[in-house]
Amino acid sequence: MSEQKTLDVVGIGNAIVDVLVQADDAVIEGFGLTKGTMALIDQDQAETLYGKLGPGLETSGGSAANTLAGIAQLGGRAGFIGRVRDDQLGSIFAHDIRAVGTRFETPAATAGASTARCLILVSPDAQRTMCTYLGASVGLDPSDLNLEMVAQAKVLYLEGYLWDSDEAKAAFLAAAKVAKENGAEVALSLSDAFCVERHRDSFLELVDGHVDILFANEMEITSLYKANSFEEAVQAVRGQCRIAALTRSEQGSVVLSGDQSITIQPFNLGALVDTTGAGDLYAGGFLHAYTQGESLERCGQLASLCAGQVVTQLGPRSQVDLKALAQTHLS
Repeated sequence: MSEQKTLDVVGIGNAIVDVLVQADDAVIEGFGLTKGTMALIDQDQAETLYGKLGPGLETSGGSAANTLAGIAQLGGRAGFIGRVRDDQLGSIFAHDIRAVGTRFETPAATAGASTARCLILVSPDAQRTMCTYLGASVGLDPSDLNLEMVAQAKVLYLEGYLWDSDEAKAAFLAAAKVAKENGAEVALSLSDAFCVERHRDSFLELVDGHVDILFANEMEITSLYKANSFEEAVQAVRGQCRIAALTRSEQGSVVLSGDQSITIQPFNLGALVDTTGAGDLYAGGFLHAYTQGESLERCGQLASLCAGQVVTQLGPRSQVDLKALAQTHLS
């Protein structure tokens, strides 16, 4: 990888403020939600749910933004591109991502939908059920891109959720083109099994032709290839992109590259509190190690460690020093 790059990873994604509320299964069913998944809601539904659930923990989220925050916490050079509105939640988002050392320069929109928010219902078994109002975030279009920042990245990281908006999809493709022209690699997270269902053909084409590094969990990868088992999905994805990092919750993860298949053990660092951000922090740990030239096994281990930490707390941004954690467990 080029030594001249000034950023390790630049990510593009939905800029979202998460509101975490603890809720039992009966509450989740009462709202007609499918436990453990993400549903898109409009502004009216968002306000209705807010009103019924009461106050929660407000924290900046968004899948790619969580990944970039993790990379910055590990000491990596990270940049994020995403759209907020010039409102209170937009200010919270910008403050939080910059506070951990991530470059965030996308101008806030001065008109249109409010900043995106995601209502996350955390059940007693730590599963998260998400209701997302995408608001201003899906207004992201190619004019919002800081292509100079994209050109400076070793890896461009994209979240699958962007595919729900045609403008954001166009921005995603424009950025990928610039990244490739400047010798960068492109990484994609499939984001959510329902997201895969909505965009399967597009994702298959992306994985086969444009993506160097793919992140997916067991449900997402089996959905992508309509596989009957995880093993069948592994065979299907092998060789489609250079590296596939596939997570399996408490069973750890598998990193595929060429004929290699590296099994990564999970880290159990405490009681399971909330799985929000586990996949995001896995990608963060992996990409940080990868852009520092580490082996794929080491990439998987740091990924697993970061994911193992974030599930022991409420919210998707690590409350402990990830750099120190890595020194303790992986030195």
